[in-house]
Amino acid sequence: MTTAKTPGTALQAMRDAAPLVQCITNYVAMNIAANVMLAAGASPAMVHTEEEAGEFAAIAGALTVNIGTLSPDFLNGMRVSARAAAEAGRPWVLDPVAHYATAFRRDAVAELMALRPTIIRGNASEIIALAGGQSAGRGVDSGDVVERAEGAAVMLARRHGAVVAATGAIDFVTDGTQAVRIEGGSPLMPQVTALGCSLTCLVGAFAAVEPEAPFAAAVAALACFAVAGERAGRDAAGPGSFGWRFLDALSVLDAHGLDAEARITIAAV
Repeated sequence: MTTAKTPGTALQAMRDAAPLVQCITNYVAMNIAANVMLAAGASPAMVHTEEEAGEFAAIAGALTVNIGTLSPDFLNGMRVSARAAAEAGRPWVLDPVAHYATAFRRDAVAELMALRPTIIRGNASEIIALAGGQSAGRGVDSGDVVERAEGAAVMLARRHGAVVAATGAIDFVTDGTQAVRIEGGSPLMPQVTALGCSLTCLVGAFAAVEPEAPFAAAVAALACFAVAGERAGRDAAGPGSFGWRFLDALSVLDAHGLDAEARITIAAV
């Protein structure tokens, strides 16, 4: 990974800064996403209505946009927030949840992509479809392995000038010129609602502290999830006990532990 900072150093910097992050996310994810952010050391704000979202985006350290429970009102807030973040020089992260499922979602994501997200975070099927490929996704669930999405991720990154993170059993992150794979996590993670949505918010927290290094920010956030997920999965009896164990693991993860346990390998681009 071509960055002077390790993920552990980035984690400590994020915690020291405790960045305010505007999280426009779905109704299913709001509670767990806020708890994940607090456990990691960031300050979440679930501000989404058009009347204040743009104004808030200008003062937040970063913006994250998740279209999980999309509605016209949510979309209006997303539009004004993305524009305000760009005008204020703030990074913003797009999570194109099931964007291929309906015409409304496809049109909404096309409009948001035109507003140039700094980072795009999605599952393999979402990334493949976003690049124009044929995915096996069904609803919010990925039907593709991340390995199949790597080429699409590189294509998207180059086409849109964004960092792209395709997440799954083994994550893949690229900015079009460099790429890494991140191993870890637990098979129980997909059984806990909205952990992926929460990851998008955490990516925003790291981007707020590293606005000039979005690739390193995305890698650090994904590494935190991978290590915390692996730790939580060791003693969890099922998805219920995994959920609270994951929050605890994230809250006690420190820079040394993250750097010691993160499994990050350079990938060809």
